[in-house]
Amino acid sequence: MTEGPVLNARGEATRRRMLEAATAEFAEHGIAGARVDRIVAAAQSNKAQLYAYFGSKDALFDTVFDASIDRILDVVPISADDLADWAVRLYDDYLVRPDLIRLATWRRLERQPVGPLLADAEGRHGAKLEAIAAAQARGEVASGEPFDIMAMVISMSMAWSPVSNVYAASSDEAVAEHERRRAFLRDAVQRVVAAR
Repeated sequence: MTEGPVLNARGEATRRRMLEAATAEFAEHGIAGARVDRIVAAAQSNKAQLYAYFGSKDALFDTVFDASIDRILDVVPISADDLADWAVRLYDDYLVRPDLIRLATWRRLERQPVGPLLADAEGRHGAKLEAIAAAQARGEVASGEPFDIMAMVISMSMAWSPVSNVYAASSDEAVAEHERRRAFLRDAVQRVVAAR
């Protein structure tokens, strides 16, 4: 990311508006379909500022994507002693911020079709994998590769996400429906990760 001198308050506000507009644009249209014109119009800015702050549309996407991953890691930290609860919290986060899961899907489709989604997967997932391994050592989680267990729990949490191949849940649905899904998800994850 290209960064000039420290931004003043107005510059930081403009940059924040660009990131918000870009998040919505990339989530809706992907990397190839996103249009810089729409981003700067929504941000009440111009292309020159966008390129001065971010360098390119691709670099802007990377900044948006990194921020979305950081948010998920901060808002929904792993709880290796209760992976079922972690899955439910991820489900809830997808309801609140469906754009974030869509960004990850666009990255998978357009940038990283195979292998880990994140370039620094070990660094980003290191604490999660260590927590799962520690829970395995205590006999609380099934044996197996910690990465595979993490991947399975995340995949289960996405069963009703905005990118589901079966059914995409919405925060507008009845509370009882979400409670039913949460209970089912919690039980299913507990069964999958239980030590045998």
